[in-house]
Amino acid sequence: MSDAQELAALLAQLPDAELAGVVGAATEGRAGLAALHAVARSLADTLGHAPDVIDVTPDTLPVAGYSQSETVGGSGQVGAGPVAPGIPVPPAGIPTAPSIGGYSSAGVPTFESVRDKVEQRYGTSQGMGELDRQTPVGRSVEEQWEARAEAARERLDQIRKSMQGNDSE
Repeated sequence: MSDAQELAALLAQLPDAELAGVVGAATEGRAGLAALHAVARSLADTLGHAPDVIDVTPDTLPVAGYSQSETVGGSGQVGAGPVAPGIPVPPAGIPTAPSIGGYSSAGVPTFESVRDKVEQRYGTSQGMGELDRQTPVGRSVEEQWEARAEAARERLDQIRKSMQGNDSE
C-alpha cells in the first residue's frame, strides 16, 4: 500500500467534523485551494466543529543533559520565560516524505522546485514573445521598430558627413 493510500485510510477513520477541520487546516493559506478551504471551514461550522487551530504537535521531549529550567526567556535571562515550542512533528501513524510538493519537511521550497518554476516562467515568456511576433500587430510593431532604427542610422550618417565636411574647411 502506498503512503497516499495509508493516509487516505487514516483520514477515512475520522468523524466528519474532524475531517472537515483537518482539511480546513491543511488548506489554510494556499491560494490554489481557497475554494476547498472555504467549503471545509463552512462544513466544519455546520457540523459544529470549527477549531481555530488544530494542535497535532506533540510536546517537545526534553533532551538529555539539558534542563527545562535553564531555557533562555524573552528577556535574554536564563529561566526568565516560557519554553518555546519545538518544530512541529506529525503524530505517529501519518507518513511523511522529505519533500512533498517541492517543499522540505520544514516548509522551505526545494532548490529543484524553485529552478523548475523559474525555467517554466522563462519558457512561457519566450513562447509568448514568439507568439506575439507571429501576429499581425506584432509584425507591424517589429516593422515600425526596424524602420525607426534605419531612419536613426541614416540621420546619424548625415550628421557624421556634415561634421566631416565642417572639419575639412
